Amino acid sequence: MLSPAPPLTCRALDYTAINLEEKIGKTVGRRRQVRDAFRYGMGLQRLGAELSRSLGGPRYPKGVFKFHSHEEADAWMMKYQIRSATKRR
Repeated sequence: MLSPAPPLTCRALDYTAINLEEKIGKTVGRRRQVRDAFRYGMGLQRLGAELSRSLGGPRYPKGVFKFHSHEEADAWMMKYQIRSATKRR
């Protein structure tokens, strides 16, 4: 069994940073409950897939790319932006 971790202390703070006796003021707004969160989430998934199909798929190739300079990265990005714009027309 693991031994419990020692409490974290900071010498710079010799006082409590949060006033526990302070009353929390006014709460603005309210979160609305969704009746069926799963159905709502699946609707968002369908919407995202539909938008992706209508826009012509991904704009850039997938993967990790390393560049030697910001200028090289900007040129690469511009190349693929132009390519995707001409494909959609």
